Amino acid sequence: MKNKIFLMLFLRYFFLLVLGFNGLSFFYLILTPLTIHPVFFIISLFEEVSILQNIISFKGINIEIISACVAGSAYYLLTILNMTTPMKPKQRIKSLLFLTISFLFLNILRIIIFSYLAVYGFSYFDFAHKFVWYFGSTILVVLIWFTNVHIFKIKSIPIFTDFKTIFNEYKKK
Repeated sequence: MKNKIFLMLFLRYFFLLVLGFNGLSFFYLILTPLTIHPVFFIISLFEEVSILQNIISFKGINIEIISACVAGSAYYLLTILNMTTPMKPKQRIKSLLFLTISFLFLNILRIIIFSYLAVYGFSYFDFAHKFVWYFGSTILVVLIWFTNVHIFKIKSIPIFTDFKTIFNEYKKK
């Protein structure tokens, strides 16, 4: 049993190490179209809209969805938190799906709201956009992670629990 725990621990951190070499590009490759196309689809339900690669146009305004809008680093952080927390495999998969889908949904909603704010000339658009970019995204990631911990009844602490396991095992010898 002990060997299985250490094998899983090794595999989790090895996965993160491999992901570290080009993982951010992987997130953007997968999540950019998963962000842009739903935004386009939802806005097209209410407005006449066009799309050209990553630019959505409506009401004479171009909304460019850049990599910062996709927020690949947030998905990366949520994946790191998931992988550095001891869990059963089934729980890990459910947790990772919840984290990804939740952030994707809320990020799409954020982009749609800010698109409408830009199109309708909200006077505090720049302030609101920067505030959400610098603070809101961090708060969102934290809230999603803690919601995940609550829903999946996670009792472990990322990284710390793994170190504690290794230390306790080393202490026994």
